[in-house]
Amino acid sequence: MTGLTYVEVLIAIVLITMALVPAIDALHPAAQGSGIHRSHSARHYHLTAKLEEVLAESFSALDTEAMAINDPTVASSVHSDLVTAANRRLVFLSRYDADNADADNDFFTGKDAGLIWLRIELAGTRHAIESLTSVYD
Repeated sequence: MTGLTYVEVLIAIVLITMALVPAIDALHPAAQGSGIHRSHSARHYHLTAKLEEVLAESFSALDTEAMAINDPTVASSVHSDLVTAANRRLVFLSRYDADNADADNDFFTGKDAGLIWLRIELAGTRHAIESLTSVYD
């Protein structure tokens, strides 16, 4: 007897189909993960762009603004995005206590004159990026 019968072909197709369903289901989390990664990457680059924009300012302008705000929990009205902006980025500036000369282990007291802490965060999320800049950069 040569060749396959119609019944053998149908059984082979059913078996292959039954084996492919779990394999395709196994790929579903990977597809979801790529969407999540794309979203996180877009947020990261959105934050990084704002950080680069702020760091392009002169140190003296950032220092003047940080001293005017004088509170690391208050967002800058100059550098933060408008209230109506999608994915609004909030910018926080403060002088930074790197040497801890006052020995209180609080980085926002005893503020050093040559160092500024920056935090850029997406409003309403936990996504944020922080950096330090100095007068010597």
